[in-house]
Amino acid sequence: MNQPNRFLTTLFLFTVTAIVSSQHADAQQDVQPVRMGCGIMTFDTVPGWGLRPDGNSSIGPTHGSVVIDQEGNIYTSADQGVFVFSPEGQVIHSYLDADYRSLHDMEIREENGEEFIYGARNKNAEGIKFKVKGGDVVLRLPFPEESGLGLKRFNPTAITVAANGDIYLSDGYASNHIFRFDKDGKYLSHFGEKGNGLKQFNTAHGMTLDTRYEPHRLLICDRNHKPKGRLVHYSLDGEFIEEVITGLGNPTSVAIQGDFVSVPDLQGRVVILDKSNTIMSVLGHNADRKQGGSYRVLQKDWIEGVFSGTHGSYWDTHGNLYVQDWNVSGRIMKLVRAK
Repeated sequence: MNQPNRFLTTLFLFTVTAIVSSQHADAQQDVQPVRMGCGIMTFDTVPGWGLRPDGNSSIGPTHGSVVIDQEGNIYTSADQGVFVFSPEGQVIHSYLDADYRSLHDMEIREENGEEFIYGARNKNAEGIKFKVKGGDVVLRLPFPEESGLGLKRFNPTAITVAANGDIYLSDGYASNHIFRFDKDGKYLSHFGEKGNGLKQFNTAHGMTLDTRYEPHRLLICDRNHKPKGRLVHYSLDGEFIEEVITGLGNPTSVAIQGDFVSVPDLQGRVVILDKSNTIMSVLGHNADRKQGGSYRVLQKDWIEGVFSGTHGSYWDTHGNLYVQDWNVSGRIMKLVRAK
């Protein structure tokens, strides 16, 4: 190809790309908010939240989590790293080094006046702790050989932290043991095993500290347990307490605010429970069986107010919800609590 033709081809491609991006941005601007839920758990979507000015996703493929710091900034983990959004939806920072990739689950904690993010890195077979300001990694939690289990595979999916600093790391994609470490990373104990019995886990996928009760306890998503997904309570010492609720589809994670808990279901909805663990509201239900639980719903096929593979959620101080889909294009949504 001669030089003039190469220039014209480049100019043509640039022009087409600009037109398509402009049309995409215009299409996003035409999308109207969708109201979802019911009663005191009613929300309005924020169309285009988290997208770039050209209307495309900012973050790439997502198989992760969401947390919010004390300043109100929203952190979501994607395959290529952690992205930090302002409440208005602009990316204001990112952590893209190898340590921050593929964080399947995150928890955020304030300790002695400083905030830290704890993450479960399933592809990297470890838990991790790093500073919110600066990103310095201060702790790693590999498979604890001192447990004596001799596992051939370690694939953590969830992490949470008790008030005394003990860290719980769920091996949800492998043995389904939940490992307990002290605040310095010393192995203390483990509990649970793979299976479909009352005190067994069939994919202990998500987990958080359930602060709705005293003493606090662990709330664990047993994603593939029959009948079709459940939440269970365990004590902080690893003792089974109760089966909380069943029939939730494929619950992936749990986030607490006050007396309420949001439970993303991989089939494409978010269920909200109250302190009695009664269903208060169902958000974004996807009635299309081909899209529910599908990773490959492209951005052009997203439907406002309808989810596909809900994987993570988190509440801000105003009661708004941020929801992440398991999605090849990278989807995170803001749901504003209706007054």
